[in-house]
Amino acid sequence: MTTSPHSTRHGTAARLAQFGESVFSEISRLAAKHDAVNLGQGFPDFDGPDFVKEAALRAIRDGHNQYAPMVGVPALREAVAARFLEETGLTVDPDQWVTVTCGCTEAIAATLVGLTNPGDEVIILEPFYDSYPACLAMTDAVPRFLPIRPPDFRLDVDALRSMVNERTRFILVNTPHNPCGKVYSAEELDSIAAIAIEHDLVVIMDEVYDRLVFEGEHVYMASRPGMAERTISLRSLGKTFSLTGWKIGWAVAPPHLTAGIRSAHQFFTFAVSTPFQHATIAALEAPQSYFDTFTSEYRARRDLLCGALDDVGFDVFTPAGTYFVLADHTPFGFRDDVEFCRHLASEVGVAAIPPSAFYHDPAEGRDLVRFAFCKSTPVLEAAIDRLQALKRG
Repeated sequence: MTTSPHSTRHGTAARLAQFGESVFSEISRLAAKHDAVNLGQGFPDFDGPDFVKEAALRAIRDGHNQYAPMVGVPALREAVAARFLEETGLTVDPDQWVTVTCGCTEAIAATLVGLTNPGDEVIILEPFYDSYPACLAMTDAVPRFLPIRPPDFRLDVDALRSMVNERTRFILVNTPHNPCGKVYSAEELDSIAAIAIEHDLVVIMDEVYDRLVFEGEHVYMASRPGMAERTISLRSLGKTFSLTGWKIGWAVAPPHLTAGIRSAHQFFTFAVSTPFQHATIAALEAPQSYFDTFTSEYRARRDLLCGALDDVGFDVFTPAGTYFVLADHTPFGFRDDVEFCRHLASEVGVAAIPPSAFYHDPAEGRDLVRFAFCKSTPVLEAAIDRLQALKRG
């Protein structure tokens, strides 16, 4: 008797099978099939600044085309350390603290795979970036989920404290927050820091939207008292410079934590694109005027889309940061967010993301929909025009 090559002995590992196809893939496929305006996946439809692209071309012409050092090009790590000093007031040794990764997603994966053991618990605020639990599944660590709910997505500090036990090792915080747009205040971060210090925990900070804040200000956890030695700061180039395809990220962490991150990184990607690393130096040295214009233009996009969503009939949770907005779709009478987003793509011609994918319990996100406004004004206006069909319906 022969065994079929498609037998159940072979296939996706059980620890990852639970995650199935990414919701981003499904919605992108629907958008293409129905020629929908895609406000789903979070990548810009416009290009990054010329001065950074020109730096990449120079690096290629200058011969920076072979494998980079595993930990990253030295000059880039020095530039990251210099920016970290500006942001946090902390002077760090780039050789010991900075690791360049293939985007922030790899920085997250290398951190969780390199530093957690089976049975370790990691507290995650939800809704969450969908790679977090998948990365933990690779290590048999245990995610513990703390919901933050609309309308203000306030952190319940008492609930957070009650979740900590002898197996807790990390608290994972995303600020500014995808998908809800929350920007955590110094007071909220200090509450998290106090719990981390009391229980000897490390805080992992996913800060890829640190330069995209409309209200309040981004506070760096590493700068808070007592947190420099127990914070892992994760950032990237793509969101701030509209160069998401370059996949350049980095982790800044004290040496005892950097060692674990690098132990995983060396077997994930080992080296990251050499010419793009050199170009990232130019990005990190950009003048403040670039960031001011960047934020101003995104604020205009946010206000345009949020105003239109409100006019159509959504209950809109205007984001204080990032380029995403959550809205309540229940006025339109659909069973849940997946049904609504499928209808939106196929019948209205606008693609958006069902946020239940960002919750451990999908019921928490069933009333919500996420739109991305990292699109050109004409594209946003085209989407807004199509959304009027919901108002007429």
